[in-house]
Amino acid sequence: MVEKAQCTARKHECTESTTVKTYGIIAKRNKPEALSLTREIIGWLETRKIRAVVDPAIAEKVGCSHPVEIPAIPSQADLLIVLGGDGTLLSAARLKGVESIPVLGINLGGLGFLTETFKEETFEVLEKVVGGDFVTEKRLMLKATVYRRDEIISESNVLNDIVINKGALARIIDLETYIDGGYLTTFKADGLILSTPTGSTAYSLAAGGPVVYPTLNSIIVNPICPHTLTNRPLVVPDDVTIRVILKATKQDVHITLDGQIGIPLRGEDVIEAQKAGSYIHLVCSPLKTYFELLRRKLRWGER
Repeated sequence: MVEKAQCTARKHECTESTTVKTYGIIAKRNKPEALSLTREIIGWLETRKIRAVVDPAIAEKVGCSHPVEIPAIPSQADLLIVLGGDGTLLSAARLKGVESIPVLGINLGGLGFLTETFKEETFEVLEKVVGGDFVTEKRLMLKATVYRRDEIISESNVLNDIVINKGALARIIDLETYIDGGYLTTFKADGLILSTPTGSTAYSLAAGGPVVYPTLNSIIVNPICPHTLTNRPLVVPDDVTIRVILKATKQDVHITLDGQIGIPLRGEDVIEAQKAGSYIHLVCSPLKTYFELLRRKLRWGER
């Protein structure tokens, strides 16, 4: 495996014979297509004397003889295959130990910016991966910490974004925001998105944020429907600490992590975002560039 900080051209380089002996597979359990492909991949790997581990619920359905609980899969695998959509990969990205192994996402969902290998490309890409002919991209993760009266009530890493938003019937909320201790502004808005470059094509994009190349060292600060129209998305270095104080006292406000974990907030809660101590290493598609993905997924150039 060859790791590159930025594989802009995505020229995949051959390495010496791969040391990958065990593949972990995480598949979307309620998707028959994912189960069927898992079964095919396990059989394909077995013919090459490569062991596959999957969670017990799926192992029983696909006939895998190496069941492993999902939280333990990264520690028992040399490479992780994720079958599903971006949501499945976002869940896998929060597993302990996943930062130490390459992750190959195979898209069985919708957009698929993270799971960028299409189903029909699966075995062509796996052939290269098994031969060690692949590179990875190092993707920034953020650590989100929520403080209440100086006590930590939540702490989690995210790959896409940290979103603070109000409930359906709540009024505009005030979010007092600091960067490295310096006062930025108090956003009066429906909410605030703190996004990684990877997450720039997710909720942040829908809220008017920029598309940021996924390996850049930056964080996007993007207000949601700000009351002051001159409040625009801001891109800052990834080595800063962002602190947001919720000034609302009786509002329905939540923080959402990667669109999957939701925590209710109270007035004067503090949300801190900073670069996590680890990255996730995504296997680049050998069949397309990032810009090809943008054109296809966002339908650029179509009429």
